[in-house]
Amino acid sequence: MNAELIEAIRLLEKERGIDAEILFEAIEEALVSAYKREFEAKTTDNIRAEVDRETGEMRVFLTKTVVENVDDPNAEMSLEEARALSEDFDIGDMMEYQLSPQDFGRLAAQTAKNVINQKLSSAERERIQNEFSSRVGELAAGVVQRKDRREVIVDIGRAEAVLPYNEQVRLDGYNFNQRMRFYILKVDEKKGRPIVYISRSHPNLVRKLFEQEVPEIASGVVEIVSVAREAGSRSKIAVASRDANVDSVGSCVGQRGLRVQSIMDELMGEKIDIIEWDPDSTVFISNALSPAKVVKVDILPEEKVARVVVPDHQLSLAIGREGQNARLAARLTGWKIDIKSESQYREAVENEFMSRFTQAVEDSMDQEENN
Repeated sequence: MNAELIEAIRLLEKERGIDAEILFEAIEEALVSAYKREFEAKTTDNIRAEVDRETGEMRVFLTKTVVENVDDPNAEMSLEEARALSEDFDIGDMMEYQLSPQDFGRLAAQTAKNVINQKLSSAERERIQNEFSSRVGELAAGVVQRKDRREVIVDIGRAEAVLPYNEQVRLDGYNFNQRMRFYILKVDEKKGRPIVYISRSHPNLVRKLFEQEVPEIASGVVEIVSVAREAGSRSKIAVASRDANVDSVGSCVGQRGLRVQSIMDELMGEKIDIIEWDPDSTVFISNALSPAKVVKVDILPEEKVARVVVPDHQLSLAIGREGQNARLAARLTGWKIDIKSESQYREAVENEFMSRFTQAVEDSMDQEENN
């Protein structure tokens, strides 16, 4: 039994990351609690327990004070009893002697078990809180355990995490034992226990995947300036190089596209556009509308609006299916983007010119009539 106890404690320490000393102390507290429950002791101040860290041997010690009249048999001993053991005892002396935990009975064993479980739960809560609170905003590799109507439960190594419905992506599937990477959103509490919440739809999942996959980003040579994402469909990321000799877009794409393909595979085929960031807003907006080619960009800074002109045959490409390309470009750049084709732009310019011309003629005629 003692050898099995030591083995179990070492296993818990290894698999659940709980310090063995915490477990030993929990058992010692449990033994003291068991004694108090079994013998209805008024206090535990005079009881202490020891568990040998090498052998697992458990010992409980009880200290009694020698008194003339015994009021509490769990804490006091009569002078007559004491002198039966040794003539040297006198009133006020204290005697400590060892009890056998096996004498406590079934009730004591159950009490000890409950206290140990409480300590384990408390240690587990504290470990999860401490470990994962510091990892919020990072990636975690996980294995899908089960899926219900709203949530997916994922094993992320030393804890179970919850993937809420609104953080899921329709492409993912979430099949049992499916291995994926997740973005750690937060650590919260539910019914007194810490819950790690994760995401597959957060834009920063894409950012963190690139940081892991592209050494130039991890080292800081290439920077991800912004990310726009419609999870399960398409993402755009804007990157910039701090070294003129390093191609920011090429670094992210990788040789023969291997780096970006690896990330797309992790995201179950979600398309990713890698855009070169530029300090000139007109250039950045042009790049952001890729794969469409842009003819002209007019900036209206006060309104935070960019008026963009594209070739007629590229209008639908610039806008994208259901407006997705323009929407993602707007999020990526932080500008509201108004896109027109060249013919629409010419028509608008002509209409504006004719409107001004007509107004000028009317003003001139009114002036002549007044004269």
